[in-house]
Amino acid sequence: MKLKIFVGWDPREDIAWQVCRHSILSRTDPREVSVTPLVQAELRSQGLYYRDIDKKAATEFSLTRFLTPVLADYEGYALFADCDFIFLTDIQKILNEIDIGKAVSVVKHDYQPTDTHKMDGCVQYIYPRKNWSSFILFNCANESNKALTPALVNSADPSFLHRFSWLDDSEIGELDKGWNYLEGVYPAHYNNLKAIHYTSGGPWFDHKQDCDFADLWLEEQKRYMANGLSNVAA
Repeated sequence: MKLKIFVGWDPREDIAWQVCRHSILSRTDPREVSVTPLVQAELRSQGLYYRDIDKKAATEFSLTRFLTPVLADYEGYALFADCDFIFLTDIQKILNEIDIGKAVSVVKHDYQPTDTHKMDGCVQYIYPRKNWSSFILFNCANESNKALTPALVNSADPSFLHRFSWLDDSEIGELDKGWNYLEGVYPAHYNNLKAIHYTSGGPWFDHKQDCDFADLWLEEQKRYMANGLSNVAA
């Protein structure tokens, strides 16, 4: 069964999504994974997402990410990632690092952002388990994840979802931080680096051209622009 990957998409950051997708498919056998953007307008047209527009949300996929188990038909494993990631290794390796008994696996960050704004000027909200939900590997067949119905995702308080409150804490597995390495939060060197998360915005924004790991993102963009996805399409 393919590993289903869903990447958040926002019209302001289409290039980030494109480069993220390229970073996945150029390092992974494309026959073994699928990579799909979470486009809010499409989810609304399918009747899966019908919440009022949240003016506090930094991106269009702030809450649609929690539809991942639904989109995967509650089968197998499915990964959600924000679009502001690049992957440096075969993403399927993550399946060798999880406890299969857990409902989800995440990097359990323990920090509070010091910036008052993020990305292109959006307000930076501080809340418990900040950035845990930016990268979630769902065991979609787990009974507890079947609570994530469209009805719940469309009605629950955002904090309920982002804090994984539909689960008992014992059901949340832990991943090495190398899978969700926060640029600007963690040091610029790590021996187990697998995915970089430009959580405050990356080099696709003019004011972030000199951020940590900018060279890696720009090189990935260069390969994407040169090769496109013709040789790595899912």
